[in-house]
Amino acid sequence: MTDRLEEYRRRRDAARTPEPVPERSPAAAAPDGDTARFVIQQHHARSLHWDLRLEHEGVLASWAVPRGLPRDPGRNHLAVHTEDHPMEYLDFSGEIPAGEYGGGRMVIHDRGTYRCEKWRDDEVIVTLAGDRTAGRYALFATGGRDWMVRRTDPAPPGWTPMPDLVRPMHATSAAGLPRDRASWGYELRWDGVRAMAYVSGGRLRLLSETDEEITGGYPWLRAMAEALAPTEAVFDGVLVRIDGAGRVRPIRPTGGSRVPQGAQYLVVDLLWLEGVSSADVPYAQRRELLDGLALAGPHWQTPPWFPGAGDEALRAGREQGLPGVIAKRLDSAYEPGRRSRRWQSIDAV
Repeated sequence: MTDRLEEYRRRRDAARTPEPVPERSPAAAAPDGDTARFVIQQHHARSLHWDLRLEHEGVLASWAVPRGLPRDPGRNHLAVHTEDHPMEYLDFSGEIPAGEYGGGRMVIHDRGTYRCEKWRDDEVIVTLAGDRTAGRYALFATGGRDWMVRRTDPAPPGWTPMPDLVRPMHATSAAGLPRDRASWGYELRWDGVRAMAYVSGGRLRLLSETDEEITGGYPWLRAMAEALAPTEAVFDGVLVRIDGAGRVRPIRPTGGSRVPQGAQYLVVDLLWLEGVSSADVPYAQRRELLDGLALAGPHWQTPPWFPGAGDEALRAGREQGLPGVIAKRLDSAYEPGRRSRRWQSIDAV
């Protein structure tokens, strides 16, 4: 009888890893039916990825999926076929020690049952029914250990794919605060680099306000995407540097691994979240959605806003030495690429 777990055991030392390392091969299993189980683990190893494991013939057939399972139908994601895992891995989460195979933190992202439509050495088609994941997926070999995974059924009702490009909306200049101040929300005006952030599968794509790819210039922000995983979103924000005296200045691209002191990405708007566009949602509700994400990390945050409190915002801007405030009508939609009077820029002096 073939030892399906020989490769799994060869790579692991049971005395050094908390992972289950059974001594014996699994017993022969009954054919998989509608109640076969699966687990998806989020694996914070050398690079973030997700591990899809399907119960099959007494073991868990496994694929490492760097960007997670695609949620858009027709989109292919890389899936690397790895060694079979023991059934005990259905419940495994924990910290695999650094230096060990797969070292890093592993958490259970989802689990459930699946129905198998086809299982061949080079193609697997299953329908997953989990707490967070549901749909028909095809896995197919492309060469060596490399496979692809593709969602083949329709997206959930109301789902829209992440936009490739959302141009920033701009404010018009105004001499002072609006007269009907209670109808507006106010943000501090940051002296920095406007940047649109696209977060998907724990990866970041950063575009300037002129649509230039600038991700490589700000590598310190990539950790934000990993921290948000598996959340997918499109943000509008400003890249700044806050010095020791609390002064806010623009930040230059650095590249490399050095993080400039005081580097921050200030997230001020949310334009798409988990398959739903929020560009047409009123500004006040977009801010509620954004605040609900509780973005807070070593180099990213959502700065406060001041609904109906323009004088307070202007005073806070002056105290911090900022150039002014941005007034946004509470009922305003996000108008990509437009300069609108529904957003107004007011100088602090």
